[in-house]
Amino acid sequence: CQKKSYTLKCFCLFLLVLSCTHVSNISCFLSRKIRGSFKICSKSIIFDPEELGEPIIKVCFYNILKKKTKIKLQLINIVGMLLVIYIKESNVIAPYRNERVKKTLTFQLEVWSKTEDVVQTLLQLHRASCLEKLGDQTAMVSRSLHSRAARQDCDVNCAVEMVMPLVCNPGHVCVTDKNLYFQPLNGYPENVIQIELHNVRRIYKRRHGLRPLGLEVFCSENDFCSDIYLKFDNTADRDEIYYYIATFLENHMTEHTAESYMLQWQRGHLSSYQYLLHLNNLADRSCNDLSQYPVFPWVIADYTSPRLDMTNAATFRDLSKPVGALNKERLDRLLARYRGMPEPSFMYGSHYSSPGYVLFYLVRVAPEHMLCLQNGRYDHADRMFNSIGETWKNCLEGATDFKELIPEFFGTDPSFLENRMSLDLGRRQNGSLVGDVVLPPWATDSSDFLQKHKDALESQYVSEHLHEWIDLVFGFKQRGSEAVAAHNVFHPLTYEGGIDCDRIVDTDQRIAMLTQILEFGQTPTQLFTSPHPQRITPRFQNITRSSSINSPDAELSPGNIDSSFEDLTEESRKLAWANMESLKPVSRHKIHKEAVTGIAVSRDGSAVFSTSQDSTLKMFSKELKEFQRSMSFDGFSLTCTLLSPSYFYSIPYGRRQDTLMGHDDAVSKMCWFENTLYTASWDSTVKVKFSRTRAVMSGLVRLHDDFYEKLNLGVNTVGLNPAGTLLVSGSKDGTVTIWDTSNYRTLQQIHCHSGTIHHMAFSPDSRHVLSVGADSCMKVIDVQTGMVISSVKAEEEQRCFCWDGNWVLCGGQSGDLLLWDLLTNTVTKRIPAHSGAVTAMWMSELCTTLITGGEDRQIIFWKLQS
Repeated sequence: CQKKSYTLKCFCLFLLVLSCTHVSNISCFLSRKIRGSFKICSKSIIFDPEELGEPIIKVCFYNILKKKTKIKLQLINIVGMLLVIYIKESNVIAPYRNERVKKTLTFQLEVWSKTEDVVQTLLQLHRASCLEKLGDQTAMVSRSLHSRAARQDCDVNCAVEMVMPLVCNPGHVCVTDKNLYFQPLNGYPENVIQIELHNVRRIYKRRHGLRPLGLEVFCSENDFCSDIYLKFDNTADRDEIYYYIATFLENHMTEHTAESYMLQWQRGHLSSYQYLLHLNNLADRSCNDLSQYPVFPWVIADYTSPRLDMTNAATFRDLSKPVGALNKERLDRLLARYRGMPEPSFMYGSHYSSPGYVLFYLVRVAPEHMLCLQNGRYDHADRMFNSIGETWKNCLEGATDFKELIPEFFGTDPSFLENRMSLDLGRRQNGSLVGDVVLPPWATDSSDFLQKHKDALESQYVSEHLHEWIDLVFGFKQRGSEAVAAHNVFHPLTYEGGIDCDRIVDTDQRIAMLTQILEFGQTPTQLFTSPHPQRITPRFQNITRSSSINSPDAELSPGNIDSSFEDLTEESRKLAWANMESLKPVSRHKIHKEAVTGIAVSRDGSAVFSTSQDSTLKMFSKELKEFQRSMSFDGFSLTCTLLSPSYFYSIPYGRRQDTLMGHDDAVSKMCWFENTLYTASWDSTVKVKFSRTRAVMSGLVRLHDDFYEKLNLGVNTVGLNPAGTLLVSGSKDGTVTIWDTSNYRTLQQIHCHSGTIHHMAFSPDSRHVLSVGADSCMKVIDVQTGMVISSVKAEEEQRCFCWDGNWVLCGGQSGDLLLWDLLTNTVTKRIPAHSGAVTAMWMSELCTTLITGGEDRQIIFWKLQS
């Protein structure tokens, strides 16, 4: 295999890299010259030869017992009792060989002028290694680093470090209007790394060591590994570079929130694998940072059966519990220790993700990383990643083993499970050599294991329960009382805000804290503070459409509708929404003197009824293309209209049938379902009226009487789900309330808008509510949890809309119709419509016909082009 110089101890720094020749004495009269790179690091010197057969030589400063450096021309002689470490001898990846000898190491530099500088740097770093306190050592190394940085020719004085899996490489960053440059202090791996800004697609602020110092740059939309990861000295410098780069980006992807990804996953447009990758990314997990490597859950609990039965719940791990709580006996012991522990107390002393755990899984593809992390040795053979079943068992029973998985377990590359390099990983106590990872009986080979493991992640059971694990790792059970109740409490240093290293005065203690944070695990950034909604899986997607089919708005009125017709109807709707960009106006009619406020359509679709602020209700004939009937209501502006079996206004006779006094202020919205009338009013009430023959019985549901009476805020809109089992209302102060109509118990109340809510509606599957308001925001609310799972800030107010759960057709303040893709939070089509705000909208059952009304007093008929 090709040689790679992963030869530094974790978090060691390259200070200087020079081309040189190592003069090796074969005998008193014969010497051998080997070309390579002379690398001065913060804790050691390394010679990396060009010839693959020659070993890498490493000498740590603290292992040089006697130190003497001689200079002759450009020759550097290091003389003394040395502990020499030989790495990759004969180009074989194996544990390092240590040799303590009294000898002279001779290096001939190719650049004469650098000799004196190199010697002074070596002497200073050796003196640092001899200091007793770690803080004093670090301070002296830092002074040497800053001295070199000050002498480096660089156009900008913004010092940064490039973060790599085991190394932070110091240097400078510079951003122009075309490129981002990183100039390493040591010229390694290149003199200058250049990234063209027009290729940058995504940039993310990151935390590093639980501090907001990182910046990661991606030149691809899909790759999870970035092009460069930079760590700054302070947050202000990081933010300045971030915003400077952002101003020049033209092709970058729209930044998604955790909520927008949640909506895509919940509705089946993102796989669970993709969703977890996105959550890890948003929670500051990065493949470039082993201390914050992406974390995935164990999903399977059966590693002994010959066949994997994904229809059996016992096959899967309980995703509602952290790994440490899966075994009750072990949990009881941990809880007993936790209750007797002084503050700050914790249940688990080790984390579910750390550099050691990541390399435990990846040792077969990144053995040099493991050797580097473990001081040139592999772990004991019986503690290696030998078997998936054994690893799972130890995670259930081990006293300190609570690790989760990494993304590679759900990918397509099985190399991390196979010893393709023929590495000598040791011999176990039973005499067997450590080779390929032993797979469960139900997997024929490593590729089959990955495929079945990924199928398990996307299975029905995991889809229904993955939100519970997300609550533990990224959500509201990550910390606080909910974490305690869920037995999900880790060491305080693993949490952001657990300790402020910058406030620790004692240098040794500060370094020790930072080292522990980097090496022993970090909890992801918390993304959700309320329960995560469950995924919508097929068994929950049965939509009751009896109400919509039998409603006055229905395009068809069949008698008995079988399932095949229902499936066909649903498919027709999906095709219609997919083709919504082809919506075209058919005719325009100005029939009112003021803004149109409501639209209703007869059962057969022949008559259109509209209300207006001009106090009139008008009936328009689609066939004759003219209005046939008009009625004035005593100078009162009309706000809405609907058709019901028991008419208050008789269409055949053209007169008012009845008047029902139901509110103390204007009625803002009405809904009708199975002889029940739901009305909302600016008097802060929602009223429910039951119709029995000619008598009308009235019942009242107040929106938190005390609250609304105190603020005197009205209810502006109300809506029912298709089955009539849920009711939602929106008030002038931006509060959304959801009720169960069987008992009128409040299910959720969320303040999600900063102003009046104009319109609200349930999704066809009743899982979500969409609302638009005067704050120009469009919010999607999960009915089950009350969580706002998507929030879009539009350029203008949206006054009304129709939607199918994924797509939204909005009427804007400008008069245009806007087609929104909620899964990407983007406008895919803007269709000119009215000369004033669109104020009312009606769509047919099959989504092929649309009628809009606006402030320009017009109603417009639209048709979806085939």
